Amino acid sequence: MKSDQIKPNKPKIAFFDFTSCEGCQLNKLNLENELPDILRHVELVEFREAMDDKADYYDIAFIEGSLSTPSCINRIHDIRRRSNILVALGACATIGGINSMKNLQPIETVRETVYGEEKYRFPTLPAIPVSAVVKVDYEIRGCPMSIPEFLRVLKALLMGKAPNLPDSAVCVECKLRENECLYDRGIVCLGPVTVGGCEAICPSFGQFCTGCRGLVPNPNKDAMLDILTQHGLSLEDAQKRFLLFNSYNIESKSIT
Repeated sequence: MKSDQIKPNKPKIAFFDFTSCEGCQLNKLNLENELPDILRHVELVEFREAMDDKADYYDIAFIEGSLSTPSCINRIHDIRRRSNILVALGACATIGGINSMKNLQPIETVRETVYGEEKYRFPTLPAIPVSAVVKVDYEIRGCPMSIPEFLRVLKALLMGKAPNLPDSAVCVECKLRENECLYDRGIVCLGPVTVGGCEAICPSFGQFCTGCRGLVPNPNKDAMLDILTQHGLSLEDAQKRFLLFNSYNIESKSIT
């Protein structure tokens, strides 16, 4: 079934968490003003943060968190088979997020550091985004995901429309908001290579972009590194800025 084939009755909506802080799910519970209206239009059938109910089928399944264990792989395949539309929520689910920094170390080193002598009891894998394993229909980026963007995507899906998701840089939104460029204030920022859609919320409040929404298509990483180092960062620190959220997509050797 495609997005324009959601049943006319209340669509069955579910939220699932994998390896994450669950902040993107908790964001939904902060929608105090919008929740009553949302629940008039959907049937919430699974949401561990808020209810114990289970369901066999989902019109829309929202997934938070990266996949980092064998059980994660099995579970996401099961959810995908029972879902009409699957939406990845937040940095961990869409790009691997902070969790994927573990991939920069040998997996056995990670297991021993975290679990010590009990490491053999806890199978683990490199942290990967949901799209590395199953088909993802739409992605809502960010850490945590943007509430306005979530509402726009949900509204579009409930109307049977494909959401309009951004692919331009955060810098575009800064200019639209007439923000002073942080570089002019001596603050380094990943806005030039980071996907927008957040309405430049961090730069608008004087905080540099950390790249939590992932890199724009075909980013010029070398030029971005040059800019970062020209503004006072060491090459090592500049590389760390890239790898904080984007370790899955950027190997350290590719930006040296």
